Amino acid sequence: MPESATIQLPTIESAIALSGSQEENLKTLARQTGATVVLRGQDLLISGTANQVELCGRLVRSLEDFWKHGKTITNVDILTARHALDTQRTEELQDLQRDVLARSRRGEEIRAKTFRQRQYIQSVRTHDLTICIGPAGTGKTFLAAVLAVQALLANQYERLILTRPAVEAGEKLGFLPGDLQQKVNPYLRPLYDALHELIDPEKITNLMERGVIEVAPLAYMRGRTLNNSFVIVDEAQNTTAAQMKMVLTRLGFRSKMVVTGDITQTDLPPNQTSGLALAQKILQNVEGIAFCHLSQADVVRHPLVQRIVSAYEKYENT
Repeated sequence: MPESATIQLPTIESAIALSGSQEENLKTLARQTGATVVLRGQDLLISGTANQVELCGRLVRSLEDFWKHGKTITNVDILTARHALDTQRTEELQDLQRDVLARSRRGEEIRAKTFRQRQYIQSVRTHDLTICIGPAGTGKTFLAAVLAVQALLANQYERLILTRPAVEAGEKLGFLPGDLQQKVNPYLRPLYDALHELIDPEKITNLMERGVIEVAPLAYMRGRTLNNSFVIVDEAQNTTAAQMKMVLTRLGFRSKMVVTGDITQTDLPPNQTSGLALAQKILQNVEGIAFCHLSQADVVRHPLVQRIVSAYEKYENT
């Protein structure tokens, strides 16, 4: 016998937040629970078997902290809430939802969206060296940049250094126009993008001119000791073994380093071992180093990105 239930949402804003763009959230709720989910004004109508209706109702209520305040709800928020229900982690889910790291320049809340992202953030806060491995879109670099900017603005560190190897993804640096800085800027663009979410562009320019923020290719790190600095090494899967050893041994006193990369997307020659993959083997049990592993379930970009990553993982494992 089909069952039904109605959840009355307090405002139009809360209904829009729960529904999502083009009702994407309602579709996700339906896929996750098997229930039929329809929004009529401020009334959410749920129908299906008793178990489906009950599960969908619990899932919607677990997201109440978001929709009652009209906050944006993403596909990942729903998947994380479903995981929390399945694993009896509802109290931890509330902590996750309420722990706002920062706000972007547009006033949007920045927070961990999955339990593994939260674990990653806690590892960065409590370790001098954190190595985070995971696919594109899991927030590895962005969350590290948020924590770094916060620490810098709180005067916990004197400098923020963002670096990555300038390895071509099927293209050659020599064919790009301009001087060396102009040639490597495309490789550093994702790091600039993360900074622009948090700091006014004019302030970034000023901080870079003063040397407080430095964005540079990995080769520029050789021979330096990075004291009192927050260092982010991005795209570390494209380091050679020698480059990885070099940058890890740059860590100085009162400094913190976060190394991020995706070992499934290396642009190194086929016969060259990724420095990140080798570091994972060599340093896995070294005291004081935190390893964090994110997966396609932690992808926080467009929902399609998560499905793309999942499809590639299945193909590569067959």
